[in-house]
Amino acid sequence: MSDEPGGALGDRAYRRGFRDKGNKREDWAIDVFREVFANLDDLARVDRLLFDLGRYYNALADGPIVDLATRRQVAEFLTAGRTDEARRLLQSCLDRYRGGIDDGLTTEQEQGGLPRAEP
Repeated sequence: MSDEPGGALGDRAYRRGFRDKGNKREDWAIDVFREVFANLDDLARVDRLLFDLGRYYNALADGPIVDLATRRQVAEFLTAGRTDEARRLLQSCLDRYRGGIDDGLTTEQEQGGLPRAEP
């Protein structure tokens, strides 16, 4: 029976088809990493962003995107004014999260970190 409510909804969804959602690698964590790299001079903001990244699971690393030990180490580096070391540590977290996927960010990384996220 094609007049069933569930069938009609299913048919409409099927007819609509799949829409292109653009870049499949655009995700929240990448945007947060961009914001972290752009604000390394603001320790409180970086710490809060890393806290947020620590709440989400990275299946490739079988743990949080940024673990507590890394968050503390980044805070220590930034407090001591060792921004380059903090950047390298964060870059390794991003690389681990990305899992070696070429998502077009490699060129930007080689230029000293991800570009600033648009507000």
